[in-house]
Amino acid sequence: MTGSHQRNTEAMRQTPRCGAKTRRGTACQAPSVRGKKRCRMHGGAKGSGAPVGNQNAFKHGMYTHDSLEFQKHVRDLLREGSRIIEEF
Repeated sequence: MTGSHQRNTEAMRQTPRCGAKTRRGTACQAPSVRGKKRCRMHGGAKGSGAPVGNQNAFKHGMYTHDSLEFQKHVRDLLREGSRIIEEF
């Protein structure tokens, strides 16, 4: 059952839209967060986005330059040790 009063939806229709690209390739039609260019789902919400800095990229250090050089050195030592043992 719908009410007989008219609804004032003009302000809701006039709000700026998000505009982020969706998976279909079209622009997101959700209203943007006040003072931002994106909606709450596309980065406009407080606390959204990646943390400051690149802290998430460093996990174990297995592929750092120093680690790769050390691994190469160990392989060379093992190869040389195997060669010396084969000579005897």
